[in-house]
Amino acid sequence: MSYSNTKYRDSMSRNLSQESPLKQNAEAESAHTSEPAVDGTLLSIVQGTASERGEHFFESLVQYLAVSLNVKAAFVAEFNAERTAVHTLAVWVGGQLEENFVFELEGTPCQHVLSGGIQHFSDNIRELFPKNNLLKSLNARSYLAIPLTDDAGVVVGHLAVIDDHSMEADERELSIFHIFAARATAELIRRQAEQQLDDSLRREHRLRDERQRIEAEVAYLREELRSRSEFAEIVGESDGIWKVLRNIDMVAPTDSTVLILGETGTGKELVARAIHKNSKRHNGSFVRVNCAALPESLLESELFGHEHGAFTGATQQRTGRFELADGGTIFLDEIGEMPLPAQSRLLRVLQEQELERVGSSQTIRIDVRVLAATNRNLLDMVEEGTFREDLYYRLNVFPVPIPPLRERLEDIPTLVRFFLTKLGSRLGKKIDQVPKSVFSMLRDYAWPGNIRELENIIERAMILTPGDTLLLPAGVIPVRRKKEQRSTQLLPLEEIERNHIQTVLNHTQGTIAGPKGAAKILGLNPNTLRSRMEKLGITVERSNGN
Repeated sequence: MSYSNTKYRDSMSRNLSQESPLKQNAEAESAHTSEPAVDGTLLSIVQGTASERGEHFFESLVQYLAVSLNVKAAFVAEFNAERTAVHTLAVWVGGQLEENFVFELEGTPCQHVLSGGIQHFSDNIRELFPKNNLLKSLNARSYLAIPLTDDAGVVVGHLAVIDDHSMEADERELSIFHIFAARATAELIRRQAEQQLDDSLRREHRLRDERQRIEAEVAYLREELRSRSEFAEIVGESDGIWKVLRNIDMVAPTDSTVLILGETGTGKELVARAIHKNSKRHNGSFVRVNCAALPESLLESELFGHEHGAFTGATQQRTGRFELADGGTIFLDEIGEMPLPAQSRLLRVLQEQELERVGSSQTIRIDVRVLAATNRNLLDMVEEGTFREDLYYRLNVFPVPIPPLRERLEDIPTLVRFFLTKLGSRLGKKIDQVPKSVFSMLRDYAWPGNIRELENIIERAMILTPGDTLLLPAGVIPVRRKKEQRSTQLLPLEEIERNHIQTVLNHTQGTIAGPKGAAKILGLNPNTLRSRMEKLGITVERSNGN
């Protein structure tokens, strides 16, 4: 065994120069006692360690083991996880306890214990392990060790004795050794299980502390994010709305194109303005274009401008919205309503950052960030051929989906209080009490119009509320009729034809021929219609002229 603790080595050397009183007593007893006396000694040794646990147990164990086997040194140790080193749990040398230490297994007799069997070197141990300094300091001649194994048969430690005389391990000594090894194994496994439990508890405490730290950090970041005036009207505490705010915080400093996705009334324009105000273009213009509100014939002129005389009514040159947004941001709301010709020109602007006014061949360079929004599924429109696929991928660089109100019902109380404050000054009313029943009614509604509809309902309720406690009179929340489901029953073609002809005949009051007859409506020759009616079993009361 290699050993580098000088103080410990010197102490062991001094102890070896003296004969331990305990050892002297043991030698005297062994010389004059019978076998029953030996058993009595063994019993006293077992009893002497029975009440001890942990560190004190191992200390008692090595002391009694050294005395019982009449050897100079005894120690108990456990291996590290890699099985490359040993850490002693108790060391008894020359009649006293010594400090624990760590040593490498390489080049020591302890290394052989890993094989799982008792290791016994009765003499000449130093010659077998010439590089081991501990054996030299003990003037050791013999060594006996037994492995300590867990329930799975894995060697977790060992119990060893070293002496400066030759040592023949007889049956008595081996029996004693096995007894001590069993006791040591049980205590070592108990100790390791206790350590694992302590480690688990410490990990649990660390995880709990880490969770509290993260929750506190999230709360701080949310408050920091909320304190920005640019986000003041994006109200809510739900995970969905905080994900929107995090997306805004990440994409705003970039110049990437953003596609804002959400149903009508979810606040897409608020998100677009927040992105602009938190961008490096915040000093530039924010130009909004509602693509659904402009006639198709005027949309290109509004977006890209036109020259004087470019078309009928173009009495002067006009600067388009993209030019107005140069150096800033343009927000294309309801981009799904843009007609295909305008989509083609928009694609060029996005790709080249240049445009031509309607009626002009001069190219104008621009520097504009594009934000777009839609309440439609653009991929479905691509499949239908009503939206350009290349434009979709050009716009969908960083999508920001906004959850509908029905998916963030926990935000309703916060939104209601926000609207009460916002609308209070305009309506000249202060309402600061909201009954739980009102919140319950609001949560039960489906909110097809989302945040915008909620604001309108709160305004309507405030007008109808006489005091400072918000009321929801009947009719404030609209009652929507359930849509009638269309029949999905599939009918044979013959029956469909029969029903249709019968419907037309009912409309013409049985008239088949003539300018207002069923044959004219169905686009058939009157005789052909009569033949089909006969085949389908349709009869009518014929009037004159049929």
